[in-house]
Amino acid sequence: MEMQIHVEGGDISLLDSSSGGIFEKSLPCFGCGIGWFSFLLGFVFPPLWYYATVLYFGNYYLKDPRERPGLAASAIAALICSVIVLVSLVAVFC
Repeated sequence: MEMQIHVEGGDISLLDSSSGGIFEKSLPCFGCGIGWFSFLLGFVFPPLWYYATVLYFGNYYLKDPRERPGLAASAIAALICSVIVLVSLVAVFC
């Protein structure tokens, strides 16, 4: 059992570190989270970026704040992909 000492304003108390918190649980998708998993697989299957974008704007990261960077990266990748597709279509049809 591991204990930590907490000192605040002259008061000393012991904190038990065995009380599991929200970050003790591993993230889904092999431990990297839905956002990063979607970001990486999005290079093969781009609709996953749009799925992660919907999760990002749906505030999915409020369940676990560790998901936010991966979901944001997927949203940015979806935006860049959309711009590239739009510019390509304009170049082909105009």
